[in-house]
Amino acid sequence: MKCPRAEHPNPQWERENWLCLNGQWEFDFDFGKSALDRKLYEGGPLSKTITVPFCPESKLSGIGYTDFIPAVVYRKTVTLTEEQASGRVLLHFGAVDYETWVYVNGKSVCRHRGGYTPFEADITEVVKAGENTIFVYAEDDIRSGKQCGGKQSHKFQSHGCFYTRVTGIWQTVWLEFVPKAYILSAKYETHPDSASITVRGKTSGSGMVTLKTSFEGEETGSAEVYSTGDFSAVIPLSRTELWELGNGRLYDLTLSMGDDTVHSYFGLRSVGLEGMKFVLNKKTVFQRLVLDQGYYPDGIYTAPDEAALVKDIAISMELGFNGARLHQKLFEPRFLYHCDKMGYMVWDEYGNWNFDCAAPDALNRFLKAWLEVLDRDGNHPSVIGWCPFNETWDYAENEHKNELLSSIYEVTKAVDPTRPCIDASGLYHAKTDIFDVHDYTGDPETFAGYFAGIADGVLLDQIERNPNWKSRQHYNGEPVFVSEYGGIQWSGKQEGDAWGYGDAPKTPEEFIKRYQGVTDVLLQHPLIMGFCYTQLYDVEQEQNGLYTYERQPKFDPEIFRKINQQPAAIEE
Repeated sequence: MKCPRAEHPNPQWERENWLCLNGQWEFDFDFGKSALDRKLYEGGPLSKTITVPFCPESKLSGIGYTDFIPAVVYRKTVTLTEEQASGRVLLHFGAVDYETWVYVNGKSVCRHRGGYTPFEADITEVVKAGENTIFVYAEDDIRSGKQCGGKQSHKFQSHGCFYTRVTGIWQTVWLEFVPKAYILSAKYETHPDSASITVRGKTSGSGMVTLKTSFEGEETGSAEVYSTGDFSAVIPLSRTELWELGNGRLYDLTLSMGDDTVHSYFGLRSVGLEGMKFVLNKKTVFQRLVLDQGYYPDGIYTAPDEAALVKDIAISMELGFNGARLHQKLFEPRFLYHCDKMGYMVWDEYGNWNFDCAAPDALNRFLKAWLEVLDRDGNHPSVIGWCPFNETWDYAENEHKNELLSSIYEVTKAVDPTRPCIDASGLYHAKTDIFDVHDYTGDPETFAGYFAGIADGVLLDQIERNPNWKSRQHYNGEPVFVSEYGGIQWSGKQEGDAWGYGDAPKTPEEFIKRYQGVTDVLLQHPLIMGFCYTQLYDVEQEQNGLYTYERQPKFDPEIFRKINQQPAAIEE
């Protein structure tokens, strides 16, 4: 059987010696969460098979079970050659939802908590040439309040803006074969003004690290530095090729130490805020963004193939958007790679919904996972901002803690001072670089009134409709970003079968008129730095996309392109 999603899962850190483990695995539900007590990692029958990396709720997995799943188990036998087993063997998981225990040949090799971030285990000491058994046990409880689940439904059925759940493995699993001394990681900081890149990395073992950069095959700079565990190098570039919207212009980067070689890339660009403006390479750019939730009809969280990842970027750009809020889910690195290539800017956002921000151990549970996000995605030029939380609604009548939001903001800025950070998109802000709001008002005149006083330090959005707004957050003159608006419902379904924001238009002409009306308000405001329209495509019962769930256009995309591409007042 052809291996699904067989492309390398992380083009920014790619070795030639790797083995994709996607495809058929033995599988079973563990409704009693007793697999470890029963020592299934030592052997025993599993009654089903599943296609990895698709979750058991999805059609592509071959299972398609959509009720709550408290735990799942997987097993796969992998045959290694003498050569593969001669060095160090690393076992990687792109993402497993939610808490995972991994055993190889009956031995525990790692445990990980968090449904969105990658993890790995050095399994050198427990594998051998010949057959090896990998066993995975994963627990998932979206209703506990102890885990971030994004838009996964906490009820049996999907409803409103909550969708089918995801359990277990949902990104690629793979093996890497490296020498005993190898490069562990590297972080990039690019400097357009001086046309250079700073690389800071870590190694396992000591040795000379060689770094070579090139652009479209032409060598552009190199450096050599000896590492005893940590290294740092500044590489001047002989060409200045800026990463810009619509044109990624990526440099290739090769890192070598002894017999270990990693292929990577970077983009030369800077982002920041100047007054009320967002700037890219010191030029004002109005953020014409769309909400992308990363759901697929047959794979749920997981795209059926790489072409689907590229298509979602392409159809967004076809509508005249220059980027997206990647909403309530951490998208796979392969998607970010194509954003990097295509010059498409994105906000990285964590799937914090279903998480109790007031719980005593909330900081402990959230911080480690968020640090893994910053570590995984910090080198992507397309990622132009961080958003750890979205709409921190109070959980079970417990008011969320501003200390949590401000602490995560401070940590984010300490790790990465180069990008803006929104602490909690929409509400409630505690400490933020940008004051963003979510407003689904459909009447343009009323909509415009909420933003009329920004120059005087007054932002009326939500005050009349949300009695907690005044006491829970305060506008202090930060740049303003309307990071959710629109949400206009349009589908062929009968009333009651679809969900959207506000009253659905009766005709296509009414839909387009409303879209243009609210969008023009934001484009024409001299102190609003950007918008994000909800949303790119329908997701299950939420029928307010500009495309259907199957990515078919509902209207001529050129209509929206002309509206979205109008000059913005803040760009002038």
